[in-house]
Amino acid sequence: MSNNILKIEWERLVSEEETCPRCHATETELEKAILHLQSLLNPSGIQIVLEKRTITPEQFKENPLQSNRIIINGRLLEDYLHAHTGKSPCCSVCGPNDCRTVILNGKEIYESIPAELIIKASLMAVSNR
Repeated sequence: MSNNILKIEWERLVSEEETCPRCHATETELEKAILHLQSLLNPSGIQIVLEKRTITPEQFKENPLQSNRIIINGRLLEDYLHAHTGKSPCCSVCGPNDCRTVILNGKEIYESIPAELIIKASLMAVSNR
């Protein structure tokens, strides 16, 4: 990975052109985070590359926790934040499967990922070069 690129990958379930409310909320937060990161990092010559990946219902059934996963420069968002991946029931789009959550400090549970966590993990990724 080039030192002047911050690559953020986001994966989410899409079924019949719909995603779950958590993934929809994360997408909104991700867009906010990208705008903020661009204002911080572009002046330093760091380009942000966002790759959104669709997970099919079949892929989701095999591994539900891959949905709503954010990978920054090849590492999970949770790794940068010393957080853990959890799971909890979601909605009809996800069926009977539990969906991914992020557990921070062993007690703060995020069903959708807020911009502040995406920004924090991204800045840590940039500083770890």
